[in-house]
Amino acid sequence: MQMHTPRRFLPSTALLAAFEAAARTGSVTLAARELSLTQSAVSRQIRLLEEQLEVELFTRERQSIRLTAAGDAYAREVREALRKISTASFNIRANPKGGTLNLAILPTFGTRWLAPRLPKFLAQNAGITINLATRLTYFDFRTEALDAAIHFGPRDWPGVEMMLLRSEEVVPACSPELKKQYGFSAASDLQKSPLLSISTRPDAWDQWFSIQNIAGESGQTMYFDQFATVTQAAMVGIGVALLPTFLIQDELASGKLVRALNLPMESTERYYLVWPPERSTHPPLAAFRDWLLEEIAADQ
Repeated sequence: MQMHTPRRFLPSTALLAAFEAAARTGSVTLAARELSLTQSAVSRQIRLLEEQLEVELFTRERQSIRLTAAGDAYAREVREALRKISTASFNIRANPKGGTLNLAILPTFGTRWLAPRLPKFLAQNAGITINLATRLTYFDFRTEALDAAIHFGPRDWPGVEMMLLRSEEVVPACSPELKKQYGFSAASDLQKSPLLSISTRPDAWDQWFSIQNIAGESGQTMYFDQFATVTQAAMVGIGVALLPTFLIQDELASGKLVRALNLPMESTERYYLVWPPERSTHPPLAAFRDWLLEEIAADQ
């Protein structure tokens, strides 16, 4: 027999929207203005919600309101639930057939490798809509309205299914002017120059120097949170960066970047497509997986 949630645990969206607006703005007046309701209507909806839950959500102090501890915790959950409902409504309206893929991407991989190829995928899969969101590190699919993610790292993301996309070769790259200034001729020369690194890969330079059989401390290191910014910093001569060759082909071809030394290193981590098991058969994801494998194969 199917279990039904008691009604008092399923308040109407009208009551939840009034509560969330008041909790976020800290004002019944501002919540009423935002929802195009009267102050008394918003106050009444909040009271109804409290009666339904049998919990006091706000402390009333003259003309002001303040969330109780229970109200604050509830507001966080309600806000996320309303966001998910809004996202789902937006997606179904954008594509009534349900052909939407919500994909998390790495910023540089997404803009430099994936985005230029997406028109081809969309042309081959009419009716599918792709929504892109940037994520730099692991996240919980249970709390994010995402179907899949393109991830770089070790194969250690628990609770997901993974498909290997590609490996990566990084090379020390810098501006032509910086290379001329330092006259790099041996790996040890880089220890004397400013080094640029990605905060999500703090050990990359240590690994590179180790492969070159060089011990000791490297030079001054500056950290950046994205490849786009570290690449720009390398181009303007701030320092030498370890950059994936497949993502800086245009800069190398134009001469904006040069190899400080032709000593590449294969990263120990890999690019993967990951998804929660329950989304495995989602048609847009299945189509994207097949297309992605074809593109990766052609790119090797």
